[in-house]
Amino acid sequence: MDFRSTLKKNYEFKRLYNKGKTAVTPYMVVYALKNHKGIRRVGYTVSTKLGKAVVRNRIRRRLREIYRLNSDKLKTNVDIVIVARSRCVEAEYSKMENAFLHACAELDILRGDEQ
Repeated sequence: MDFRSTLKKNYEFKRLYNKGKTAVTPYMVVYALKNHKGIRRVGYTVSTKLGKAVVRNRIRRRLREIYRLNSDKLKTNVDIVIVARSRCVEAEYSKMENAFLHACAELDILRGDEQ
């Protein structure tokens, strides 16, 4: 799967916000919803409330890297939106990664032993 399969359209984000399952962590909110496209897609939201562009881009890069390194652990046929929270600004990478994996486990989008 190409890790650049991203959600870009506003209606795609709204669909996940309204119909998706939600997992809240101190660093992010993760929304997930099954799709019928046969691929895993991801979108990122980093609000302007979190800081200037440099700060937001840094957070976005970290979220993309966390997803890229852990995408093989996730189920296919799912759309995911990751919304950064204010604690992301000063958070350590390892804590953000653990929070993402915990949220994915809560949403039941982690693969089991079967692949």
